[in-house]
Amino acid sequence: MSITNFPAGNSSASAGIPVTKVTIPALAEMKRQGKPISALTAYDYSSSRLADEAGIDLLLVGDSLAMVVLGHENTLAVTVDEMLHHTRAVRRAVRRALVVADMPFGSYHGPVAEGLANAVRFVKEAGAEAVKIEGPRVELVRALTDAEIPVVGHLGLTPQSLHRMGGYRVQARTAETARKLKRDALALADAGAGAIVLEGVPREVAAEITAVLPVPTIGIGAGPECDGQILVFHDLLNLTFAPAAKFVRRYADAGSLIREAIEHYREDVEHRIFPSDQESYHLPKPARTPSAQDLADFYGAETVVNGDALQDFGEFSEAALSLKEPRQS
Repeated sequence: MSITNFPAGNSSASAGIPVTKVTIPALAEMKRQGKPISALTAYDYSSSRLADEAGIDLLLVGDSLAMVVLGHENTLAVTVDEMLHHTRAVRRAVRRALVVADMPFGSYHGPVAEGLANAVRFVKEAGAEAVKIEGPRVELVRALTDAEIPVVGHLGLTPQSLHRMGGYRVQARTAETARKLKRDALALADAGAGAIVLEGVPREVAAEITAVLPVPTIGIGAGPECDGQILVFHDLLNLTFAPAAKFVRRYADAGSLIREAIEHYREDVEHRIFPSDQESYHLPKPARTPSAQDLADFYGAETVVNGDALQDFGEFSEAALSLKEPRQS
């Protein structure tokens, strides 16, 4: 495997264990060894750090952030600048996983030179270690590879093509379309793609492509025979507000957990249970003793007597501080 050692993060610093950085050549070696590749989408520092520390091999800053983070109906609205912003956040968190950035709709659909310029921004400005593009764009993949930019392809159900496809529909369901998908995958690999995402295709088709392709396949809704699997972070943890797709498995109900925690917080605030005295800051004890003038101003001059009457000023001060209400005028 291709290895780069980094200082260990907080999770392994105590053991002094170096981090084995995942790279595109490392993914190829995992395929050769028959070791499944785990992949997950990521959009911010905290979730990316958790995923990286959990040992995920590939983190995709997916254009799905348009939907699960920004609230759009589909992926088409997200911009290059928004994708760069989130890629930077993810890259700051990651020590081990390969960071791949989705190139959003419109950033590579024109001249190859334009797509190359935008890809350079993801590597140079945001720290991406590879970019992902949708569709059989062989010429663009070759240009990116020649420019030393690793590429992950994406075939099958390509969300940026939803209008052409008539919605999110399973692809390659006929012998002819399955053969075309296979040809496209081989062409992308030949052009230099280091891995290919297969989304929304029959299991049998994905298995056949995986068997003949020299680079890893990462499946999502493409069956278990792919070299790896990817899910959307929010789908895995039930942080979405829509029914799950057939291929999604919920591994935790973080949505309910977070909602209950927030409701509990609100109730504690409303009942003045939060914050408690232990969760509050206090004056140092010497600062709690008021001066004679402070007492005179607060409780009235007649309350503060001469020194003969105040044998223990400190005791008087503590008693004064315990009073609930000031003197009424």
